Amino acid sequence: MRAVASQSADRRGLGSVEVVARGRRLEHLTIAWNGFEAIVALASGLIAGSVALVGFGLDSVIECASASVLLWRLRAERDPARRDQAERTAHRLVGSCFLLLAVYVGFESIRSIWIKVQPERSLPGILIAVAAVIVMPLLGRAKRRVAVQLGSRALHSDSRQADFCAYLSAILLLGLSLHTLFGWWWVDPVAALAMVPIIAREGVQGLRGTRCDQCEC
Repeated sequence: MRAVASQSADRRGLGSVEVVARGRRLEHLTIAWNGFEAIVALASGLIAGSVALVGFGLDSVIECASASVLLWRLRAERDPARRDQAERTAHRLVGSCFLLLAVYVGFESIRSIWIKVQPERSLPGILIAVAAVIVMPLLGRAKRRVAVQLGSRALHSDSRQADFCAYLSAILLLGLSLHTLFGWWWVDPVAALAMVPIIAREGVQGLRGTRCDQCEC
């Protein structure tokens, strides 16, 4: 019986190692993808004068920061003495990333509405946004599976960054389409502004260490 129990414990330990390794691969992929995404989106957004595209690029930068925090968090997974503290710290840092994004998107959206910024079409921006609409939900879903297996609220919150990246991409595409078809320049900043309360709520939950509604950790 002891041998069987020992083998079971070994399998659980191996499974945990595999899950952590999967989580680290996902975070490395997040940093690589969002680094590329940020360069394309920020450059295209500044040229085109699109709030949603620049906000999308800054979201990518924030996602890189969040992924870096989670890499640090995952290194502590096998050390029970450090794991809980690392989890709480990582959750708060990810929450701070959400609040930074909310402040920027809110400020730039109001500024653009006030001065009536007219966004221009950007083919690189459109292409990266289309790619993000496809890639980011898949990445977010994969992270949530790992978060549930590890019982990590921080990783679950980090997965929401990928969701918001997809939402901002969809907002960007909608705004550019309606501006091109009907001249509705205000759709871009208004749609981005509508995201601010949702993003800010995620940030506050992270800072408070509140359990996410969809997290089964």
